Amino acid sequence: MAAHRQAVQQIRESYTALPPGASPRLAKQTTNLFRFREGGRTARLSARDLDQVISVDPRARTAEVQGMTTYEHLVDATLPHGLMPYVVPQLKTITLGGAVTGLGIESSSFRHGLPHESVEEMEILTGDGRVLVARADNEHRDLFEAFPNSYGTLGYALRLRIRLLPVKPYVRLTHVPFSDAGKCMLAMQEICDTEEHDGEPVDFVDGTFFGPGEMYLTIGRFADRAPYTSDYTGMRIYYQSIRSRSRDWLTVRDYLWRWDTDWFWCSRAFGVQRPLVRSLVPRRWLRSDVYRRLVGLDQRYGLTARVDRWRDNPVQESVIQDVEVPVERGADFLEFFHGKVGMTPVWMCPLRAGGSWPMYPLEPGRLYVNFGFWGMVALPRGRSDGYHNRLIEHTVHELGGHKSLYSTSFYPREEFWRLYNGDAYWPVKRAYDPQGRLLDLYDKCVRGR
Repeated sequence: MAAHRQAVQQIRESYTALPPGASPRLAKQTTNLFRFREGGRTARLSARDLDQVISVDPRARTAEVQGMTTYEHLVDATLPHGLMPYVVPQLKTITLGGAVTGLGIESSSFRHGLPHESVEEMEILTGDGRVLVARADNEHRDLFEAFPNSYGTLGYALRLRIRLLPVKPYVRLTHVPFSDAGKCMLAMQEICDTEEHDGEPVDFVDGTFFGPGEMYLTIGRFADRAPYTSDYTGMRIYYQSIRSRSRDWLTVRDYLWRWDTDWFWCSRAFGVQRPLVRSLVPRRWLRSDVYRRLVGLDQRYGLTARVDRWRDNPVQESVIQDVEVPVERGADFLEFFHGKVGMTPVWMCPLRAGGSWPMYPLEPGRLYVNFGFWGMVALPRGRSDGYHNRLIEHTVHELGGHKSLYSTSFYPREEFWRLYNGDAYWPVKRAYDPQGRLLDLYDKCVRGR
């Protein structure tokens, strides 16, 4: 804790020293956001030495963790104690603070909700330069509750105390095929409601949509022993295995990172799913953060756009989104998405919020399905950039859902504040950032300043 206090003092001094009028931006090695800033004055805010696991308490099943700690580092610290965070987002370099302020999700979310729901305490550097401890039972409860989905517009998480979940060494997977989206959603709801499948308890649930006639639910269960374990960190590719086998076994660590090696299926864009290319790429480069850096370079220099123009290809729109739709409308969303966007595969992950969180107003106790889709789609003739994304936004909210804000958004200001509870946001913003040193949620997540 002494080292942590020193790091807190350092970032606080760094924040105080920022030039007037500059929007702070955390100096991080990696990012999993897909909002590329345009214009505006930004200043790098040093977060040096805030990326460690301070302690793990196996008896209390809690961990004290600095905000910039990646889940890869956090899991490596907790698994030797037979413990893991309640929800481990699927990419290794997502940070704990980022997942809490930006809403991570994974296959345990049907039971445990989102990462912020297992947080007991947060130490936050607020917009007005204070360092405060916020909990659900103290004078900063309003900040504690508004922090999830605030994306660094209320402050930055410096330290978090989180609850941990006991684990077993292995995870047994069962891939259940469906040819009808309606039946798939009904089965998902039944499994999540009963927390059972074929009379056995269920610890993890997610799914993959390959097309209207081919989708799978993947049910995971902790196990003490395994007859074998698969390895998807080299030549073999996890998502392809879903279509070819009904049963699989992974170590718990490999299960948590099963999607990271190929960034789900997005590594296709870089050619590394071709056997010859894959055999030449070092294993240490088969990681989501490597692909994310390549995307950033492409965005900066417009390489893909130049090639498309040279080949006279249609103009492409980036469609990188995660949306939550009530499970009873899940089949409707898939029908819309396949007909109007057509991107496959699509990730399907059920979640149920355990409480009411004002900045992301999902109905407590109601089962939603997160649909994740990431790639490029050709724009219809005469349509401009944002066409598909705006269509998705409209449909999601028409179906009673919500959209995560880690990527591009196109909402008009009034609509945005209605959907994302501006009435709850602004009193907290004024209390902890009265001078507006940090961008507000609309400016950061929609205008991309």
